[in-house]
Amino acid sequence: MGTDLKSVPARSRWRFIGRTLLVLAALGIVGLGIALWAYRDIPAAELEARYAGPTSRFINIDGVRMHYRDEGTGPVVVLFHANFSNLIDWDPWVEALKDRYRVVRVDMTSHGLTGPDPTGDYSLPRTLALTEKFIDALGIDKATLGGTSLGGTVAIHYTARHPDRVERLILLSPGSLEGKEKMRSGGVPKAGYVLKYILPRALPAAMLRSGFGPPAEPSEELIDRWYDMWMREGQREAQLDRLSQYVAGDIEGLVRSIRVPVLLLWGEANSTAKFEQSVEFRELLKDAPSLTFISYPGVGHMAVEQAGAEIGRDVRAWLDTPL
Repeated sequence: MGTDLKSVPARSRWRFIGRTLLVLAALGIVGLGIALWAYRDIPAAELEARYAGPTSRFINIDGVRMHYRDEGTGPVVVLFHANFSNLIDWDPWVEALKDRYRVVRVDMTSHGLTGPDPTGDYSLPRTLALTEKFIDALGIDKATLGGTSLGGTVAIHYTARHPDRVERLILLSPGSLEGKEKMRSGGVPKAGYVLKYILPRALPAAMLRSGFGPPAEPSEELIDRWYDMWMREGQREAQLDRLSQYVAGDIEGLVRSIRVPVLLLWGEANSTAKFEQSVEFRELLKDAPSLTFISYPGVGHMAVEQAGAEIGRDVRAWLDTPL
């Protein structure tokens, strides 16, 4: 039979309740400890051993140790990845281009093997400043820039600031307009920073699945790589800080100012930067010397990950066409 607390003297009853609360608190502490152990950071050296390829290089840019890859010879193409992504996702494009082009790709701060910025500054001005110094450090005088999502925003800003150094511009679902809309509601709530301590693999898996146009699904290998990169020491807090600090800027004015040939690519099943935004982008780019637009039925926002090889072939054909 169970204990009837009403029949127990008050002192004993409170003693019983106190012991029960202590047991529950101890179980909670043990559970929290197990969770923190399960979701502990992965050391940077361990991830570099796992994911740095034969062409991986590291360079110190304004106090940041940046990971990049530089492959092929010929006209230079510099690629900027999406938020939450990393440079490995560009593999299909590199395979399509490197026999005739020099392809440079870099992990932005709070991403991939680059990791956190010691300054704690993940604003767009800081990101752009590091990009400018990175391109200068590699001795690149002129290049075609390509970017998707956040990387598209970076490419747009760089092109607007350095039109004489950009030969062509490739924008894949740049998402800059969507980013501006999101900032009207503020950054990451404080409660969101619990992800610094507990981040289940289900989160990147869900994000990737939502970025694929159905019925396509991300591979388990892709989900594992994204999760591993997010779990790099200091990466979770850095990424949350980036989300909190992000402001797209006067993106409409910057896009209107572009005066280089543009290849605009968009997945028709994009649920993040919706396909309708491509119409607005085309209108904003009406003064560019040339604009080529290609859409992809059934492809979502994670277009590089879902249809990288197909899109890479289209990029190659466009680059091979004389200006």
